[in-house]
Parts: sequence; C-alpha cells; structure tokens
Amino acid sequence: MKKVFVYGDFNILHPGHLRLLKFAKESGDYLVVGVNSDNVSQKGISQDVRLESIRATSYVDDSFILDVSAVVYIEKNRPDIVVKGKEYASRYNPELEIIKSYGGKLLFSSGEIGFSSMDLLKKEFFSSNYQVNQNFSYLERHHFKLPQLKSIVEKFSALNILVIGDTIVDEYITCEALGMSQEDPTIVVSPLATNKFIGGAAIVASHAATLGANVKFFSVAGDDENRAYVQNGLKELGIDVFLYTDTTRPTTLKQRFRASGKTLLRVNHLKQHALSSDIENLLLDELTKSIKDIDLIIFSDFSYGVLTKNLIENIANLGLENSILMSADSQSSSQVGDISKFKNMTLVTPTEREIRLSLNDFESGLVVLSDKLVEVSNAKYIFTTLGAEGMMIYNSTQDKLLTDNINALGNIVKDVSGAGDSLLTCSSMALAVGASIWEAAYLGSLASAIQVSRVGNVPIKKDEILKEFE
Repeated sequence: MKKVFVYGDFNILHPGHLRLLKFAKESGDYLVVGVNSDNVSQKGISQDVRLESIRATSYVDDSFILDVSAVVYIEKNRPDIVVKGKEYASRYNPELEIIKSYGGKLLFSSGEIGFSSMDLLKKEFFSSNYQVNQNFSYLERHHFKLPQLKSIVEKFSALNILVIGDTIVDEYITCEALGMSQEDPTIVVSPLATNKFIGGAAIVASHAATLGANVKFFSVAGDDENRAYVQNGLKELGIDVFLYTDTTRPTTLKQRFRASGKTLLRVNHLKQHALSSDIENLLLDELTKSIKDIDLIIFSDFSYGVLTKNLIENIANLGLENSILMSADSQSSSQVGDISKFKNMTLVTPTEREIRLSLNDFESGLVVLSDKLVEVSNAKYIFTTLGAEGMMIYNSTQDKLLTDNINALGNIVKDVSGAGDSLLTCSSMALAVGASIWEAAYLGSLASAIQVSRVGNVPIKKDEILKEFE
C-alpha cells in the first residue's frame, strides 16, 4: 500500500487545500495528513478545530496533530510520497534529502483549477431535503385521512416479506465537465468521485427492511466484489440473504456518468442468459423451505435472467397455495420485459411503455390496456406509472371506482431511477397489512416522491414516511 503524506497549518480549509488533498489521494493508496500543532502554528485557530476540518474531508484516510517537525516525522515513518503545494517547487525543501535517501518521492501540485468541492457532491447525493405536496382532494374522494395512513405504516413491522429478482449495483461517477474535444465533437470530463448503491431487486428488499418489515431476499450474482458489496449491505439492514453465485455472469453493474447534476451516459455491465437448471432448483428448494409465515412475495424483474418462466410459475403457485399476497414489476427501460408473465398478482406496477410492450398495443387508451392486462394475467390492481403525470390506478374489482389517478406528489426531482421500486415496495406492504387500493396507491406515491428527491438508490426509512403525516 502506497502511503502519501501531507502536512500544514490548514487554518481555513479552502478549495486550494481540497485540490491539493485530492491530488495527494490520487497519487497513492492511503493519505495521511499532519496538522501542525498550536506550538508550530501561531495563527489563532486551535489545533482541534483545524484537525476537525481535515477529518471532515472525504480524501483523508488518517489525520493527526503534528507536534514535531515534518522532517522528523518523515524520517521516522518514511511515507512513499510527500505532497506539497506548487509554490514550494522553487524553494528549499528540507525534507527532500531524507525522502531521496529511502527512495520516496516529493511531489508538488495545486490540483485542478476547475475542481468542484466534495462538499457540493455530498449535498447532491446525501441531501434529504424534499417537499411533498399532499393531494387532499384524493383523500376526500376516497374517504380517508392522513392519521389512517400513519396507522397503516405502523403495521409494517409485523410483516414477513420475501423478495426475489435481479440484483444490480448502481455506480454513479460524478465528473467535472472540461469542455469539448478539439479533434471531434466529444464531451470531455474528468471523474471526481464514485458512489455505489444497491439496486434492482436488492433495493426493493432494502426498502422493505428500512420500512420495518422482516425480509428474506433471493437472487443470483457473480463471483465478484459487487456480490460481496450487495451481500454485506443487505446483511447490515438485517435482511436474511440467499444470494446464489453464478460464475458465468458478473453481478450486474450499471454505471452512470454525471456532471452538473445531469446524467451524460449510462454503461451497463451484464449477462442476460437464463439461470442454469441447477441454480434454479437450488433457489426453488430453499425458497420452498422459507415460505412458511410469509405475508408478501414481491417479484422485482429486470429481465436479466434470474426470474425464469419456470421459477415464476412455481413461486406463484406456492403463493396461491399458501394464500400469500403477491406483487410484481417487470422493468423495460433499456431491455424488454413482460409484466403479463406474472399471473394472479394482487398488484403490478408497470410504466405505460411496459404495459404497451407487454401487450404489443401502442394505440389503445390506458383503461383499455389495463382491461387487456387483467384478461391475460388476472391481476387484481394495476398502477400504471406516468412519470411527471403521476399514476393511473386500475381496480379490477370495481369497488366503487374502476380507475382514478394521483398526480406526482414530489416537486423536487433529482433522479427518477428507483421511483418504481419504492412505489412497488410501499404499496405492496400497505396492501399486505389490510390497506385499501386507494390508501396503498397514495402511500406508494409518497414513497416515490421522497425517492426521486435524491440521487441514487437510498432505502426509504419508516420515519421519512411518518414525517409526512405530522
């Protein structure tokens, strides 16, 4: 492991310091920063405050109060690389001879001029600011109030949920736009930071756990570090994980290259072939053993090979035999899914494009499409999501109303990926604890509004939903 050492007063941490620390971190594997003690720095800001500022930056792996000269520290600890500001390149550097004596390097840099601070990037990814516009006319139309929704959410902790589907890792690579290439019309960017999130069916399981349920998760992944990332992340949430290894496929990785809050390019690393019969049988055998006491089965399908026709039919039959509520989503964003292959579901949540692709019907109205989907799949409820237009609700039982719609409840939209997963999870859980279709649809819309207000798939917490009923 190549260690890099930076030292200084760091009285007021400014963009110049951050550029230097970024350069230092990229020059090796482990960045150590020495903050000059009050005995060395006589500029009025205490060493504890200055050290706290350094520790708040994401580049620094270790930091400490440097109460001896940097030369003494370097001679004793022998870092592989020492980094100083560019202004020191033309000056006398007393540590240079010592660094040369053990084969180290002294580098000078001021970082990139166009650097975007990590604090801004953190705000984009981890800001929890959002605003939900409650639809009170919808509440009045269906004769319920916010306190009733609160009591539904409180019941989530009694649920035992089984989630099955494709595992995905979402990687967001935040870049700084440098401009246009002079040789050809190509956008040139420089990567600044990478953030990974659990995605696909795994985020559905995560939502269910953070909303309070006991969750079992079944899926297949490759023999790679992304598999370990997913497994560790789910176990930290208390999820019972059954993640089978398939050496013929990597864990699906979706990379999004972003700059200035916009996605420039998405790159998918995946294999889409169906499961082998051996893995399919292993998964089905273990799932059959785990079906006892399950209240809800959620199918999260991205058409990447995990949910084979045989597996869906067998699990759906198990659900029917054990009177388990079932819901499904089959996504078709950059691939072709088929929501109609999920039979006898209580709830399905396709987009308009997904329901049209499934029925090969690009002319009929939404109600006619829902009628047709019920005919071929026997779905009880259909929530057709319409992006900024909200969602159309189809009730095949025709209890009072056949259809209704909810407008999009969120007015801050940073990232629409993951909106459908949160809708599917929250609405399904609501139905499983006895909510009406109209209550379930509204709770799912609330969850979706919260989800789109932040970048990346961050599991929705129960408290975030409850906060909206205060």
